[in-house]
Amino acid sequence: MTETPEGPVNKRDLTRREVVVTGGAAIAAVGVGGGLAVNAFADEAASGASSSSSSETCYTLTSETTEGPYYIDADKIRQDVTEDEEGIPLTLTLKVIDAETCMPVKNAAVDIWHCSALGIYSGYEAMGSGGGGGGTPPTGAPTDAPSGTPTGEPPTGGPGGGGGGHAEPTDDERYLRGTWKTDKHGYVTFRTVFPGWYQGRCVHIHVKVHVDGTWTDAGYEGGHTCHTGQLFFDEESVLASAEVAPYSTNEATRTTLDEDTIYPDNGHAGGLLYLKYNKRHIAKGVRAHLTLGVAPDETNDSTDTPPSASASAG
Repeated sequence: MTETPEGPVNKRDLTRREVVVTGGAAIAAVGVGGGLAVNAFADEAASGASSSSSSETCYTLTSETTEGPYYIDADKIRQDVTEDEEGIPLTLTLKVIDAETCMPVKNAAVDIWHCSALGIYSGYEAMGSGGGGGGTPPTGAPTDAPSGTPTGEPPTGGPGGGGGGHAEPTDDERYLRGTWKTDKHGYVTFRTVFPGWYQGRCVHIHVKVHVDGTWTDAGYEGGHTCHTGQLFFDEESVLASAEVAPYSTNEATRTTLDEDTIYPDNGHAGGLLYLKYNKRHIAKGVRAHLTLGVAPDETNDSTDTPPSASASAG
């Protein structure tokens, strides 16, 4: 990472390592380089208490999710990731806490990345909507379909935005990607746009939390990733966004939240965001918030690879 922060220094696989994404989060209104105004929301606070009988955790745990093919260490240390992309303004506030102690995790580096209103990931524009290649699917029966029994190793990876290995970027664009630091209370806020969709996935935002590194003049260095997850939007908000340009011009087949194979199907504990917006005028903007509980001593790069039991500092 090469830029310096502008603010203070200060469906379904529930067998994998789980982390908290519930609790008393807050929503914030923030300007680039501006102050953070925090107001707790009763809805999340009311549902934040852990239902677990274990005395070792403070909040309900939820599964880690796949990193997906389109993560880039983009060297974009910033809160506003929009870069003039068109779409419904979205203010996203996350609170990062230690799931065992309930203490805020300060000075963590939080990455977010997501597709545009038309389903395009920056860095992968040549691959089309969701990395799927774009274009109009062919019609009719193929004339050169192979016959016989396939041989060799089966292909790896998955549909755009899902699981599978990392895809190499096709361009230098980096809109709708960014990294920012949690404050002393564990809060981090981003300004972006409401994500669009592409075939095979519901509307979502990717997120990573890095700890035990060092903030320098060059950005964030060292440490390890203690959380890799995805944030989700309820169907009502997505349907409302689909009525607004440029989302209304997105012709990709949309996967609903219930149909998605990566969403853990457990509500806010699975990454489902709390949303605030004018239901008659969603185009005016959306505010989203959630608490992410993490295990700072563990490494969770992605559910594509097994998590480690512990991680060394640095």
